[in-house]
Amino acid sequence: MRPIGDRLDWQRDGSIWPHREASQFLRTENHLWHVQIFGRDDAPLALLLHGTGAASHSWRNLAPLLARDFRVVVPDLPCHGFTRAISRADLSLPGMVQAISELQRHLGRAPAMIIGHSAGAAIAVALAAGRTSASAQTVPRHVVGINGAFLPIRGNALFSPMAKAMFVNPFTPALFSLLARATPLGGNLLTATGSPIDEAGKAVYRLLLGTPDHVRGALGMMANWDLARFDTRLQRLAFPMTLIVAKDDPMVPPRNAYHAARIATGSRLITSETGGHLLHECRAEQVAGWIAEVIKDKQPEGADAA
Repeated sequence: MRPIGDRLDWQRDGSIWPHREASQFLRTENHLWHVQIFGRDDAPLALLLHGTGAASHSWRNLAPLLARDFRVVVPDLPCHGFTRAISRADLSLPGMVQAISELQRHLGRAPAMIIGHSAGAAIAVALAAGRTSASAQTVPRHVVGINGAFLPIRGNALFSPMAKAMFVNPFTPALFSLLARATPLGGNLLTATGSPIDEAGKAVYRLLLGTPDHVRGALGMMANWDLARFDTRLQRLAFPMTLIVAKDDPMVPPRNAYHAARIATGSRLITSETGGHLLHECRAEQVAGWIAEVIKDKQPEGADAA
C-alpha cells in the first residue's frame, strides 16, 4: 500500500499518472500548475478543462486523439490534482476564470477551442463570454461542452450551505479520504457516474478520492459555485457552441445542455443514448469524431442529434 499524505506528491503518486511524459509544472503569479501538453507546437491550441473532483487524467483517452490536429493543453484545476495555489485560492466560477486566464497569459497563446466537462464546461463558457482586457488573450473561437453543468443544482439552498460547512471543517477532507480508502465509497462514487471507465482511470480516481488536499479542493469548488445568473454568460457568447450530452448521465441532467442550447442561439446539440457522466473517458473515439465534424463545419446551425 502506498504511503498516504495530505497532498499528492509527484515522485510518489505521479508514477501511475497517465501520459506522465506529457506533464509539466508551470509557476504563475498565484499558482503552481500541473499541466499536460500534447501535439505540435505550431498547431492551433485546444484547452481541456475537467470537472469538479477530477483532474487532467480525465482527458487521458481524448487528449492524444485531439493532438493529431491541435496543441492540446490539459491543466489540473486549482487545488485539484497536483496544482497548488500559492496564495489563497478562489474556487468560485470567477476565481477559476481568473486562474485559467492567468495560465493562458503565461503560455502566451489564445486557445482556438476550449473543451470543458461538467463544471469545466461552465468555466469554458465564462472564459469565452469574457470581454475584459484581462481576458482578451484567452477568449477562444469555439467552445465544446461535454455533459456541461450550466444550471444551479436542484436543492442548492440546502446543498451550498452544507458544502460550505464541510469545506470549512478541517476534519472533513481527511475523514472523507479515509472512508474512500477503507470502504467501498470510492468505487460507489465511480459507479454513480454511470460510465464504464478503464482501470487506469479507476486507479487515479481512487488516488484522488483518498487524498485530503484534493478532496478539500473539490469541496471548496462546490461550496463556492454559483450559477444563478449563468444564462447571461450564455447570451453573451459571440458564437454558437457545441454541446455533447449523454442521455443517461445520472449526475448532470441532460436538461442542462438542452437549456444552454436554447439560450446560446444557434448552438449545436449532439446526444448519445449511453455513456454516462464520464462520456469523454469511456467513449473517447466517438467524442473525438464528433469534435472533428464540428471543426469542419465552422458555422453550425440548428440542433443536431447523433
